[in-house]
Amino acid sequence: MTPSKLGQRLSIGWMLAIYAFLYLPIASLIAYSFNDSKMVTLWGGFTFRWYGELWHDRDIMEAFKLSLEIALISASLSVVLGTLAALSLVRYPGFRGRALFSSMVNAPLVMPDVIVGLSLLLLLVAIQKTFGFPERGMMTIVLGHTLLGMAYATVVVRSRLLEMDKSLEEAALDLGAKPFQVFRRITLPIITQALLSAWLLTFTVSLDDVVITAFLSGPGSNTLPIVIFSRAKLGLNPMVNVVATLTVVVVGTALLLGSWWMAQQERKRAREMSLSWQQASQIESH
Repeated sequence: MTPSKLGQRLSIGWMLAIYAFLYLPIASLIAYSFNDSKMVTLWGGFTFRWYGELWHDRDIMEAFKLSLEIALISASLSVVLGTLAALSLVRYPGFRGRALFSSMVNAPLVMPDVIVGLSLLLLLVAIQKTFGFPERGMMTIVLGHTLLGMAYATVVVRSRLLEMDKSLEEAALDLGAKPFQVFRRITLPIITQALLSAWLLTFTVSLDDVVITAFLSGPGSNTLPIVIFSRAKLGLNPMVNVVATLTVVVVGTALLLGSWWMAQQERKRAREMSLSWQQASQIESH
């Protein structure tokens, strides 16, 4: 066996080992969600009864609904704020305080979640004492998740804006288009894929956050990860496996659909650009 083939096989084996380490626990969790035994590590036969009992578990269903609402709101807010921050950093690089603004936007990415959650808790408690609101609950959790998600969204959108050809926007401005028209008709269609990627990323981050949520949640505002974490401390049961399985299915389906849509848009954009170049070549030839 030649050294190149040996190195290739070792690389493939190492990659397979990493994938097995990452995904075999998830696969076993999904398999044991169909376990008929109440002991999660003891197989007692195949059954769907835990999926039926899940609908009668009021705590889990309310927690899932709350988690979904928070993730939808915070992901949407994060994309809007992250896009504005990315546009400011890329399109206006010379404004005063840019370095401070950039560091503050990126700070949640490198700062421990415990520090972020504790600082937000102290700030919101001080605001509540002064103005009487907001109460710890859904609103405070949304604010915390938006703070974290905005940092992720800014990174994703900013990278797309840096790759974008500015001459397209400049040509539209030279032809008499207003700045908002340029953004709506030129910039926004080009960065749509980045916006969707940022939304999916921030939605996932919000859906499975535990640390920040634990600091900002109040009575009656426990999200699904908090409920799962609290039940896991008392001993795992197949119901937790069912919830985790459904979460994996929902998030995985959303990611697959988003990836498929982005691939379709990329092919469509490539066809349109190819057609534009062909038309331009024909005009020049005539």
